Amino acid sequence: DEEEDYMSDLFIKQDVRPGLPMVRRMKEAIQKEEKQKEANEKNRQKSIKEEEKERRDLVLKSALGNENKGFALLQKMGYKSGQALGKSGEGIVEPIPLNIKTGLSGLGHEELKKRKAEEKLENYRQKLHMKKQANEQAADQFRIRFKNKQEERKMEGDLRKSQRACQQLDMQKDIDAPKETWYWLEPEEEDKKDEEDKEDECTSSDLSVSEKLHALTAYLREEHFYCIWCGTTYEDSEDLSSNCPGNSAADHD
Repeated sequence: DEEEDYMSDLFIKQDVRPGLPMVRRMKEAIQKEEKQKEANEKNRQKSIKEEEKERRDLVLKSALGNENKGFALLQKMGYKSGQALGKSGEGIVEPIPLNIKTGLSGLGHEELKKRKAEEKLENYRQKLHMKKQANEQAADQFRIRFKNKQEERKMEGDLRKSQRACQQLDMQKDIDAPKETWYWLEPEEEDKKDEEDKEDECTSSDLSVSEKLHALTAYLREEHFYCIWCGTTYEDSEDLSSNCPGNSAADHD
């Protein structure tokens, strides 16, 4: 090629901004690389499997002609192209698809994989179900414990109320000491002085809060004709039995 004339109009009109030659060379290199890839793809020799697949796809896409013996027999029996099989036309229209096995695994391997996947999914579902049941049981147990705590607090409040009433009624009858140590409330000064001693004294009896409440309720009714649930002192046992709405804490509840 002849050298360019640097004084010619063609050279003067060219864009000579800094960096443009580098960009132009990069674009040319990319285009050259793409063309080389296309040429390599065209010149690449196809494998036997690829050629077989292309021939198979080409045959499957083309409809059967009269040269096919099976199709010729169908036509002799009255079959027309595009018509469903069967006397009443209830059969299939399209041929049964051809599934080509390309892997190296043995027969039944896909079914085995499918079965294992289903078993894995079923095990996962069972784990989720068991986890859900465990969460529900934990929630039920929490509700039961919470309810029991509420009932226990209520009984403790009723017991303190009964102890206070017992102490007042006993003192009105000039009874200096309670029949049982826990029939009366402990002095507040001792409670403030040593709370641990109070807890030890309260738990010294083997009776539960419910049993204490039941025993103290019976004592108040028999000794003072007093019902803690009604908050009423009756004249005698006959008046208590006839006018009291109930004879136990459960009846009043």
